[in-house]
Amino acid sequence: MDTAKYQLSREAYEKYLKELENLKTVKRKEIAEKIKVARSFGDLSENSEYDEAKAEQAALEERIAYLEQLINNAKIIDKDEVSTDFVGIGTNVKIQNLDTGDVFEYSIVGSKEADPLNFKISDESPVGKALMGKKVGDVVEVNVPAGKFRYKILEISK
Repeated sequence: MDTAKYQLSREAYEKYLKELENLKTVKRKEIAEKIKVARSFGDLSENSEYDEAKAEQAALEERIAYLEQLINNAKIIDKDEVSTDFVGIGTNVKIQNLDTGDVFEYSIVGSKEADPLNFKISDESPVGKALMGKKVGDVVEVNVPAGKFRYKILEISK
C-alpha cells in the first residue's frame, strides 16, 4: 500500500475515524447477520442472498482497509498553525478571474478531502497547484481542460 502522508484537516480526520469505528462495530455485525441468515437458506452454490452478503462483506473490508491506511498515514493540518502569508493547505483564498472579473473563494485542502462542488479544491488540482505558495496580489496562470485562465489572488484567510 501507498505509505504517502495524506494531509487532512482535523474535521476530515475525525470524520474518517468515526466512519471507521461505525464500519467495524456496526456494519460488520449487520453483514455477519446477513451471511448467517443467507446460510440458513440451504445450498450455498445457488444462494444469491449469500453471494450478495459475501460481496458486501468484501466491499466493507476493502473500505475498512482503505480508511485504516488513510488514518495511519494522515498528517493533520492544524488551522491555528496555518499561515495566511501565502496560499497553502488549510487556507481560504479569494481569487479573481482577470478575463471575466468573476470572483471565487476556495478552501485549499489535501487530495483526500477535495470537494469542488463545495469550493474545497485539492492542492494537487490545476488551480490549487498554481495557487500554492503564492501571496496576495500575485497573478497565476492555470491550464485546465477548458483553456487557460489568469487569476489574481485578492485575499488569503483561515
